[in-house]
Amino acid sequence: MPSFDIVSKVDAQALDNAVNVTTKEITNRFDFKGAHVVINLDKKEFKIQVETDDDMKMQQLVDVLINRAHKQGISPEAFDRSKEGHQSGKHWKKELLVRNGLKQEDSKKLVKLIKDAGLKVQASINDDVVRVTGKKIDDLQEVIQLCKTADLGIPLQYENMRD
Repeated sequence: MPSFDIVSKVDAQALDNAVNVTTKEITNRFDFKGAHVVINLDKKEFKIQVETDDDMKMQQLVDVLINRAHKQGISPEAFDRSKEGHQSGKHWKKELLVRNGLKQEDSKKLVKLIKDAGLKVQASINDDVVRVTGKKIDDLQEVIQLCKTADLGIPLQYENMRD
């Protein structure tokens, strides 16, 4: 029976490359000359610590980082920008969380979306993966199109397509 998996993964190496390219670009930009800029990536917890002189530079830095990550193949939806930056002494600090893996509530939304569509497929949750099985590959491709058009707010990848 044909099946595939729906996952939400971020490549750690691509994220590291995006942080390095951002750091290099910021050091060469005229508006950041002499400014205090620190970007730290925690690869295990997928957190990015950003520190700048003021809030305006913080916004510019985050925009550059997300833009560079997008060019590395990481969806902008993977970044959780809900936490506001805060001032600590003379500097502004912000923590960007990178969503890696499907959370339980996101998986449930995805399964509900697939079941409400009325397609002849079964969706099941396995840890941070949603496995979709069906009798026809065409039905599975309809599920992929459905997930791409639905605005779930999370980046999705489709892998392990088996016949």
